[in-house]
Amino acid sequence: MGLRFDILTLFPEMFDGFLGASIVGRAVRNGLAEVHLTNLRDFAADRYGSVDDAPFGGGPGMVLMCQPIFDAVEHVRAQASPPGKLVLLSPQGQPMTQALAEQLAGEPRLILLAGHYEGFDERIRTALADVEISLGDFVMSGGEVAAMAITDAVVRLLPGALGKEESLDEESFRMGLLEYPQYTRPREFRGLPVPEVLLSGDHAKIARWRAEQSRLRTMQRRPDLWEAYLKRQDEAAQTDRDRPRENNGEPGTVEQGG
Repeated sequence: MGLRFDILTLFPEMFDGFLGASIVGRAVRNGLAEVHLTNLRDFAADRYGSVDDAPFGGGPGMVLMCQPIFDAVEHVRAQASPPGKLVLLSPQGQPMTQALAEQLAGEPRLILLAGHYEGFDERIRTALADVEISLGDFVMSGGEVAAMAITDAVVRLLPGALGKEESLDEESFRMGLLEYPQYTRPREFRGLPVPEVLLSGDHAKIARWRAEQSRLRTMQRRPDLWEAYLKRQDEAAQTDRDRPRENNGEPGTVEQGG
């Protein structure tokens, strides 16, 4: 059985096209992942389907109430084992990164809780959430788009989800760098040619060009990623320097100071 996603939302209809198409849809059809949608409004305590209320202390907007959210989460967790890691989708969460996607892909089950309106009652955060994730420093109407983005980022990491595993290895962020430029036919379009190195057939030269372009593009476009990359390189070099040296090729013997 594949990685199970449970998405708790007020608007399950938003996911219809997303779940039936592209890589996510294929992964579901092939049994690599399963996605279950739960409508939070089904757990409202009144006949009006109320899931939110005015905030204590005043202020604009409405806040999602504890009762329907707790009931929905408890119901979903009882449907399968293990209970799953609950991901609260919130602008206050940690930024979504490729490294975080890789961590989530190692989970057997993820529960994505998509908010709406002015957000969640704080007790939902403190009592239910295992992790809070944000797509970035901007505001959206709800967490549904974030749930789709995280589902897609995680599913594509599952073995067999992509047509070629090497495609995954060379994508942006996998090595902490942006991906190199890509080209396809024709060789020239409106006076814009494909770099000659890519037409050379010299795979070693192409690999060197792509590595150089990846570093250059990251340095120019994402100085934050470039600085983090350089830091990791320095740390790796320091670790290598700190390793005990072998004595004249004899394994297990370390040079002694004189």
